[in-house]
Formats: sequence, structure tokens, C-alpha cells
Amino acid sequence: MINKINKLAKIEFIKVFANIFENSKWIAEELHKQRPFESFEDLSSKMILIFKVSTKEQKLEVLNKHPSLADKTKIGSLTKDSLNEQTTAGLDQCSKEEFEEFKNLNIEYKKFGFPFILAVKGKSKNQILENFKKRINSNQQKEFDEAVKQVIQIASLRLEELKKKNF
Repeated sequence: MINKINKLAKIEFIKVFANIFENSKWIAEELHKQRPFESFEDLSSKMILIFKVSTKEQKLEVLNKHPSLADKTKIGSLTKDSLNEQTTAGLDQCSKEEFEEFKNLNIEYKKFGFPFILAVKGKSKNQILENFKKRINSNQQKEFDEAVKQVIQIASLRLEELKKKNF
């Protein structure tokens, strides 16, 4: 599989990897410059490192590309990956009250300057809501650090899915 990835034309490579970090094509472009990769793990670690060593402003840009959770008004604008992750967690099946609670939490959370981000794979909507309620009382720096950690977790899970599918 890695040989196939190493041989991809730049445009195809970017298409495959542009949404590992939500709509952040620049990370895929930077990763493309680091070819050839020895293994899929080598590719994954280099991609995550690009994000980790990016500036605070670049990280904030990536954070702000993530969608709000369980936002019915934005469902049509979700990337395929985000839609799948939120649907798998049952966030498309919330009751009217749950949607309202998510909406209010999303609005309040904007005080941090970016949306609430959580790797939702394997979590129930109740676990997600509990996490949301707990984190909303945090401070800005702690939430920024947590959001960065969650983005890395989401990217790692997306890379694993890509590996399973032989992309």
C-alpha cells in the first residue's frame, strides 16, 4: 500500500489526505513534500507532526474548521468524515431536547474562540454531552490544549480508517 501512496500524483495525494485534519489541505500539501514514506506508520507520524509543530494560529485555523456537534442546521455542510463520525455516535438521532441542549452548549462554548471538539468515535451521545458539560467550565488555554489533543485523535482515527480501506 505504501508504494501506491508514494506513487500518487500530487493532486490525488492531496485529495486522499486533505480531510484527515478537517478541510486542511495545507497539511496534506506539506506531507506530500516529505515523500517517499517507509510505511503507513511513517506517513501517519509525519502528518501528525506537521500539525503538532504548526503555529498556534495554524492550529486555531484547523480547530475552527471543525463543525459544531449535533447542529441540525449545518448537517449539509459536514464533510463525509464528520458526518459519518457524528452519525455513528447517534448525534443525528437526538431528541428535540437534546438538539436544543447541544445548540445551547455550542453557543456557550464559542467563548473559547473555536468549536467544541471531541473524537466521538466509540462514544454515545450521552457520553458526548457529559464531556461537553464538563469541559465548558474549563479555561481557554486548557480547552485549546484539549481541542488540539482531540484533533490529533480524530486524525489518527481517520488515518486508521484509511489504512483499513487500503485508501
